[in-house]
Amino acid sequence: MSDKLGRNEECWCGSGQKYKKCHASIEEKIKSYAAKGYAIPDRSLLKNQKQIEGIRGSSKINIALLDYIGDFVVEGVTTEELDRLIYNKTKELGGIPATLNYKGYQKSSCISVNDIVCHGVPSRGVRLRNGDIVNIDVSTLYKGCYSDSSRMFCIGEVSVEKRKLVTVAKECTELGVQEVKPWGFLGDVGQAVNDHAKKNGYTVVKEIGGHGIGEKFHEDPWVGYVSKRGTGMLLVPGLIFTVEPMINMGKAGIVLDQNDGWTVYTADGKPSAQWEKTVLVTDTGWEILTY
Repeated sequence: MSDKLGRNEECWCGSGQKYKKCHASIEEKIKSYAAKGYAIPDRSLLKNQKQIEGIRGSSKINIALLDYIGDFVVEGVTTEELDRLIYNKTKELGGIPATLNYKGYQKSSCISVNDIVCHGVPSRGVRLRNGDIVNIDVSTLYKGCYSDSSRMFCIGEVSVEKRKLVTVAKECTELGVQEVKPWGFLGDVGQAVNDHAKKNGYTVVKEIGGHGIGEKFHEDPWVGYVSKRGTGMLLVPGLIFTVEPMINMGKAGIVLDQNDGWTVYTADGKPSAQWEKTVLVTDTGWEILTY
């Protein structure tokens, strides 16, 4: 926020308006929070209307992918087959799978079954079975803009215990989103998530969280879910990030598969569930971009 702009100069955000009619009052308010010691977002994280529209366009493809793949998430299908369908559909819709070749990752999605917390690598050797719970996480690059979301699926006759975990994980995500508001804090999101998970006897993964997104796949802020209300980054209109808490049926501990370097499991082998939404902080609250 250190760049000095005259009040009658064009705003840095690209709106075409004078600074005094656009971001001047917002930045004055941000500075007042910074003076009190609060963590504030860098100006580069606040999306302008053109950027937001681009991310909305990417998000439409992202949502369409999860709507599409749901019909194929059935007993007997391999996670590799699902990944191929996601790749083909993404290309058909004009997008690029953001995970493909990202830091060496070779698949177009992450598909996490039962005790896999996240980043499950699709494989011909993993076939969905009756009673499984499955998270499918898709990320899309479209015209230079990124989007990201995931959903849970239940295969056949899923136990009462697993279904409850899936339901509560979804509630945690929704409660987290409801805490998003201008001049709130990221810690408000984390506290709501953690309180609801603990109330239901579950734990929240600490090491992995949500992230900013837009012109890069992963941007600041990092979004944790064991935080305290009134702490963390200040939520400012134009900030976009994912809400994606990972809820464990057992203990919160996780382990990384040393063979593939990606798959994260629960340390105790008990199931985990996750839903992911991308959220825009608006002047009056929040807008869900992907779900």
